[in-house]
Amino acid sequence: MSKRSAARTPAPEPQTAAGIESDMVFEMAAEVFRVMSAPMRLKIISSLCNGEKNVSQLLEEIETTQPNMSQHLNTLYQAGVLGKRREGVQIYYRIINDRVVTLCRAVCTQIAIEADVAR
Repeated sequence: MSKRSAARTPAPEPQTAAGIESDMVFEMAAEVFRVMSAPMRLKIISSLCNGEKNVSQLLEEIETTQPNMSQHLNTLYQAGVLGKRREGVQIYYRIINDRVVTLCRAVCTQIAIEADVAR
């Protein structure tokens, strides 16, 4: 490579600590959005905003099958959105990540407002 072409092609800049941090932030945000990407999970989060509930109580409010509900609850639990406790044979779920609730409410409220305005 000649000196002339080397001068025109800037060398890639090394990744700074701030760049690595922002990459990590984007990765974490993408994970939050992935977890919230299923309407069923948004319904579960919304229902649990009113307090802790067991699977039977959630199924009374949300129309789905028990296996489907359990799968979504497990995904939310594994992602750190929900906590759970056992009482006898019942497992009670609760929100433990308020950041996800805040984001869910903000997005759903804005969409509802826009849908209402569009009518």
